[in-house]
Amino acid sequence: MSLNQELLELLVCPECKGPLTPCPKQDGLRCPECMGVYPVREDIPVMLVEERIPDEQWEGSRES
Repeated sequence: MSLNQELLELLVCPECKGPLTPCPKQDGLRCPECMGVYPVREDIPVMLVEERIPDEQWEGSRES
């Protein structure tokens, strides 16, 4: 899965409006300010604050 670079340049965190960085597997977009990850499902970023996963939970869910 590869996220569109033009889309990534436009997207910001819906809560703090800060920049997002793709996770290594490109299965999420991390907000360093809010310390959370917005999941990417079927190549579509889910940009809802309610869907944001805290960093520590994201890492744990991806290791298993």
